[in-house]
This record gives sequence, structure tokens and C-alpha cells, in this order.
Amino acid sequence: MSTIVIKVPTSTIQKMQQFYQRDLLAKKVPYTVFVAKKGPTTITAYTSGKVMFQGATAEKEASLWGDTASAVPDKKKATVSSTALPAGFSEKSVVGSDEVGNGSYFGPLVVCAVYAKKEQLPQLKALGVKDSKMLTDPEIRKMAPKIKELVPYQLLTVTPSKYNEIQPKYNTVRMKVALHNQAIRLLLQKIAPETPDAILIDQFTSEKNYRTYLKSEQVAVTEKLYFATKGEQYHLAVAAASILCRTVFLDELDAASKEVGLRLPSGAHAAADQVAAKLLQQGGIALLGQYAKLHFANTEKAQKLAKL
Repeated sequence: MSTIVIKVPTSTIQKMQQFYQRDLLAKKVPYTVFVAKKGPTTITAYTSGKVMFQGATAEKEASLWGDTASAVPDKKKATVSSTALPAGFSEKSVVGSDEVGNGSYFGPLVVCAVYAKKEQLPQLKALGVKDSKMLTDPEIRKMAPKIKELVPYQLLTVTPSKYNEIQPKYNTVRMKVALHNQAIRLLLQKIAPETPDAILIDQFTSEKNYRTYLKSEQVAVTEKLYFATKGEQYHLAVAAASILCRTVFLDELDAASKEVGLRLPSGAHAAADQVAAKLLQQGGIALLGQYAKLHFANTEKAQKLAKL
């Protein structure tokens, strides 16, 4: 049974409670806001702000509310995979990869790999590089061009329409494995013949799953791979990749909002349902599919709101 734990603000827990209104369980558990059962997965929201998803669809359900790349498996497990990071890892020359947009109904899925040499780490620190979730959007946008000037990087963007085309064939995890592998592979080609000391992937699935899906790729990067949840805490290359991803995601979301004349929100909350319903009324599922990831539960909710 899969277990995912995410940390969200009180406002999000309130939205979740409304979202799972029909799935709420009557049992009362100490220090919880609510307990719900959605299909094979149990959702437990705690007063501390942590939300635990347990069941066969835990990762999928958690992705509706946050970026599961930053979600951790059961808290009893270490944040680093079984492949322990070498001593002094944060000071090594590393390729780091991350993704943004996985948990947002609107907007693209963006993956980025960054190569940060040990000599460049002080400069990245001076720029204020850290986890993009700890930075404001203006700070991220101001920092991104400076990062691009300093370090080699590779960005890949999957638009919602492309995402919807791929998703029925590739589950979300397999899709992300393919994208991380491609971004890393292309970046290694850019920096050749130089090679990094290691490659750190911000962990979104187990190393075993990652390597299993990797076997489906025609050209796979398999050497020097390390995995860690909250990878930005272990190396600035991942933090820089996170910032570049977030910037592209924000820019794409802004451009899409201008196209449709509606503010497309980030995330997968009730506000997204309302906007999606308006798009359905304007142009049906064909229009919505250009801007949203249709396999999210938001689509069904939007259809009910739009009375389609």
C-alpha cells in the first residue's frame, strides 16, 4: 500500500474537506480535521497541516493538492532513497533535475536539469538560490535569467494538449521518468566531454520504479543516479532547476490566461473547477483540453458545474 504525506496551508485543508464532502467518514481520529475514503485511498488531514494519503491511488490523489515531488512517503522512512548520498555531496559538481506543474490542473508539466559545478556553488548561493516554494513568484522570475547565464541547463515543457495526448498511454510517473531522463541526457550532451560527479533527481517515485520505467527508454541515463525527496536541500543544482521550472510554468500560465481571457489558477482546487466550467461552456472539452490536464478529477466537477 502506497503512503504519501504532504504539507498544506489551512486554507487548502478547508478546500479539501469541501472537495471530499461526499467521501467523509464518520469516525473521529484525534488531532485530525477530517478523514475521507476516495476509492481505494484513505485521506487523513491533520490539524498540523499534514495530509496523509494511503492506498493504491495515493500518489494520484495527492497530486491534486500539491507537487508530489515534494511529498514524502511515510514519515518513518528516510527522505533519501536506499542509495545514500556520498559524503560532501552538496559541494560536488552535480546535475540536478526537478519538475513543476504535476499537481496543477491548468498549465504545463515542466522538467529541468541543471549542471552546477562546485566552483559555481558560491555564486548560486549569492543569488539566493533555494527551493522555489520558499521564494515569491517575483523573486523567482528575477533570479531565473541570472541562473541561465551562470549554469548549463535543459528545459522540457509538455503543454496540456500534449500531456492529454500522452497520458492515456503513459501514467504520470512513467511520463516524468521519460522527461527527467531526456532532460538529463540532453544536458550531458551539452556539457560533454565534461562529466558530473553525480546526478540527483528530486524523488517523485521509488528508485526501483524509476529504473523499471527507464528500461522503456531507447537511450537511458543509468549511471551516477541518486534520488532524494526535497532534493534542493541536498544540492543547489536541484534548487536552480526548480526555479527555472517554476518560471516557465508561470510564464506559460500567464500566456494561456491572456489567450482565453480568464485567469487560469495554479493548483487543482475549487477555483479551477469554476474556470474550467466557463471554458467548457465556451468551447467544450476540445477547448478545455488545450489548457488543462483532463484526467484530473476537476474535469468531471467542471462538467457538472457547466451542466454538460
